[in-house]
Amino acid sequence: MKVLIIEDEGLASERLENMLKEINPAVEILDCIKSVDDAIDWLNANNEPDLIISDIQLSDGLCFDIYSEKRPDCPVIFTTAYDKYAIQAFEVNSIDYLLKPIQKEKLEQSLDKYASLNNSDQHQQDAFEQISKMLRQQKAEYKTRFLIRVGQKIKAIAVEKIAYFYTQDKMTYILTKEGQKYPVDHSLEEIDQVLDPKYFFRINRKFIVHIDAVKEINAYFKGRLKLYLTPHIEEDIVISSEKTPTFKAWLDQ
Repeated sequence: MKVLIIEDEGLASERLENMLKEINPAVEILDCIKSVDDAIDWLNANNEPDLIISDIQLSDGLCFDIYSEKRPDCPVIFTTAYDKYAIQAFEVNSIDYLLKPIQKEKLEQSLDKYASLNNSDQHQQDAFEQISKMLRQQKAEYKTRFLIRVGQKIKAIAVEKIAYFYTQDKMTYILTKEGQKYPVDHSLEEIDQVLDPKYFFRINRKFIVHIDAVKEINAYFKGRLKLYLTPHIEEDIVISSEKTPTFKAWLDQ
């Protein structure tokens, strides 16, 4: 099997290549491409692979920009660090996905699936277009500001000015990068659904943090991580061992 990897994270690409070799030593990795433009050039200049494993969000755009220029006949396995996007569409259209960090057994299941899957050219193209459209629509719907009440006035806080959201005494608060604290009339569950996951991560049941607010990370008991945020807050912020791999992948984007 000849495989093309499209992935802009060097460590993720190397890890994926090693797992493929462990699963099937006969796998030939044709190349590891990091950008939309380079992938289009590669597909135009080379024979098509047997399989493409492609990250959705690349450094210069969504991977679907590749397939709008060069439509592949071979099956594609998509990878993503964000499980809140497109999962239902992947399942409906029988296009597989792998949630980062990719697990070996999941990758093996995907390879087995594609050994028997009927991937007609038109079927794949229709699915590409549907998923791409949904992703772009969701991306455009991320919240850009939050309205908060200050006395008798209403103030708009732009999301790029927010360091993190947190709960305290059954209230939800915004803390800005300048250290200003404001109550907000939304639960963390509601807020998590409208933030861009490229920049915000739900650490635990009490915190959603902006990527720039992560000041320091320390190993903690039983595979967990302890975070120190900026601006500082007098509270232990711990990530569970189950969530640690996804958090590391998010930081390493």
